[in-house]
Amino acid sequence: MRWAIIVVIAVLAGYLAVLLGDHRHFYTDDTEAQYVPMWQLLGNELRAGRFPAMVPWEWMAGNYSLEEAGLYNPAQLLVYLLAPSFDDLALYATAVKFVFSAIAALGVFRICLAYGAKAPLAAVAGVAFPFSGWFLFFDEASWFTSQTGTAWLVHAWASAVLYARGPRLRGQRPEAVAECDHAGRPGSRIGYSGPIPLFVFLYLALTIQYAFPAVESGLMIAAVAAGEYLYQRRWAPVLRVLTASGLAALASLVANLPILLSSQATWRGDVSTIHNDPFLTVPWSESLNASLPSTVPAFTAWWGHVQPLPMVYIAWFVIPALAFIDWKAAARAAAEWSGIALFAVATLMWTAGPGAIGPLRWPARVLPMLAIALLVLVCVLLSRYGVFDSSRRRYAAAGVLIGLLFLRSFSAAPKLLDRHVLGVAVVVALGAAALWLARTRGVAAAAALTIVATGPIAFAQVAAAPTTPLSYGFPERRSEMTAAFPDFGGRTLQLADRIAVRDDERTLAGTYGSIALGSYAKNLGLQYVNGYTPVGHAAFAGLLCMAWDGGTCPDAYRRVFAVEPSTDTPIVDLMRLDRVVLQRAQYPDAGQKPAPAGWKFVNYPCHEHQIWVLERVNPLPSPGDLIAHESGVHATVMAEGGLTNRATVSSGTGGRIVLSRLAWPGYHATLGGQEIPVRAVAGTFVAVDIPPGKRNAELVVTWRPPGLSISLPSAVLALVGIALLQWWFRRSGRDERRGAEPVAQPAPVAVES
Repeated sequence: MRWAIIVVIAVLAGYLAVLLGDHRHFYTDDTEAQYVPMWQLLGNELRAGRFPAMVPWEWMAGNYSLEEAGLYNPAQLLVYLLAPSFDDLALYATAVKFVFSAIAALGVFRICLAYGAKAPLAAVAGVAFPFSGWFLFFDEASWFTSQTGTAWLVHAWASAVLYARGPRLRGQRPEAVAECDHAGRPGSRIGYSGPIPLFVFLYLALTIQYAFPAVESGLMIAAVAAGEYLYQRRWAPVLRVLTASGLAALASLVANLPILLSSQATWRGDVSTIHNDPFLTVPWSESLNASLPSTVPAFTAWWGHVQPLPMVYIAWFVIPALAFIDWKAAARAAAEWSGIALFAVATLMWTAGPGAIGPLRWPARVLPMLAIALLVLVCVLLSRYGVFDSSRRRYAAAGVLIGLLFLRSFSAAPKLLDRHVLGVAVVVALGAAALWLARTRGVAAAAALTIVATGPIAFAQVAAAPTTPLSYGFPERRSEMTAAFPDFGGRTLQLADRIAVRDDERTLAGTYGSIALGSYAKNLGLQYVNGYTPVGHAAFAGLLCMAWDGGTCPDAYRRVFAVEPSTDTPIVDLMRLDRVVLQRAQYPDAGQKPAPAGWKFVNYPCHEHQIWVLERVNPLPSPGDLIAHESGVHATVMAEGGLTNRATVSSGTGGRIVLSRLAWPGYHATLGGQEIPVRAVAGTFVAVDIPPGKRNAELVVTWRPPGLSISLPSAVLALVGIALLQWWFRRSGRDERRGAEPVAQPAPVAVES
């Protein structure tokens, strides 16, 4: 427990060091443009008593059964519920990310303990991981779902090993904590775990609604299962782990089945594609260059061929420490830690390609998994087989390893020679001090030094890193955003392009006082059609040439006012828009030309230099009506609130009703209690055909996430299954304790002499 507390405190200290280097490090790119605004919207929906599987007016990114929302993940829901209470978005994002980084660090700590590492060295691995290169500069800084998925994955890994290995001693309590003796071998209290922790942590990892943690979790379970069979040579532990993992996957269908069943409507429709390209594909020589803080790897990414960030850095000690392991002794017990090695090899191969496997693109995203595997492997082997005595041979081996690190880093970025030399000096100095402490004061002292060094190295790396071109530079306070922005009521479509925004205009007095890039409008509580989405409805995006960040091409202005042929109705009317906002940088002369029929240009003082605003001459008829077009049908108003909508319809000759809803899979319609087919107009708008001879029939249109009829019973079945597995585990534990009870010996009989 003491070392677990040290892990959390050290991660907090590291976060503070990073913030000294860049106070916006944890509030950039996707975090500011996608996740934090989504937290605000979903939090407000939950507080209003609505489960936001879909927010219909947010056409581009409103299907949260597909987005990276984690709606069936309790931890994610808590993040959303708290979000609207915070005005400072950067502060809240940093606090949330610290919590998940601490969870991830404790998970790595637990994995090390599960494999028999000493607690101080397990703490070293735990603290080092959140400040490894890719995790620090991408997952923590920007890609929040990767961070959260990893945080739960590492705990699932630890629980899987503990569950597979069971009690090492008969009669031991399940709550026992893993410990080691002074030699680093498993001691008398090696903890174990039942199926429920594995089920819970794996469920949390699988319900992030992001493909990478799901596939990485499957790879991890496969590696653990294979490793435990090699170690124990028994199938029973492997089957226990696979059964509990399978039940967790079954329970997670409620989050993942809608994604699979809706994929053909999205940009990610072809899940079978496998191809290779150099973008974010990491050569093995680079992914192994893990211990020089100055490393800047050479592979293709946003900055060209040489990346200015230490993406492949793991920890300064990982590579040099290999020289201080008794490899002959470690090899004799290789089966015991084979699961770690298998996972390391698998992730190393993945980082090198293919560039895309279905929706899994950019193999560099797997670098945190490699970092976890190498940190755990090194710290476990140092705990069990570390040799810290003075040895010229080992010093020479460490020197060769550090020399190779220098040569690889210098080869990638020769212009940074001074930084690389300084990096070598830091690694040598820290290594010498850690070895001296290990010999004279013990492993705990050396571990303490290693942990203390983590924060300053992270500070130096962040402070030296260039400003990322991926950042949006959004303001940090919602109150300031709202005060500067126009009060746009109703439903708004914005036609703008992020590329047209100059860097010096990214202020509230400039672009962000008038234009909502990404999902910025969610911070303001405004109903914008645009939004940031990694999924995207393919037909709608094609209709308005709208990109993943909500931006549009110049032709979008013509397209939105064009007439849809089958309905003879403009797209802008089928969407029932109240307003169209045009970015002046993209449409400099739009306001000097006549407005489209039925529309007018409206002046918003103090915003004229950024936008043109088009609003209707006359308000929409029947405000709040979901019906956008009817042909051969008379229908009452269909109120647009909620995901079940009703109207009374009549048609003598038959006709069609088109709704102002994006045609996502999951819609069902009944007319007079009889199911009727739902189809799409222009591949985009929900439509139903009304048969002839209907009079005052009730039309009910409902949307539900696809696959609920399968996923909900599957979740119930999974809960029943894990309960039975836990019952069997407890029963087996009682049997083992009963077998461990001492047998009463007969009292000695006195013999007279």
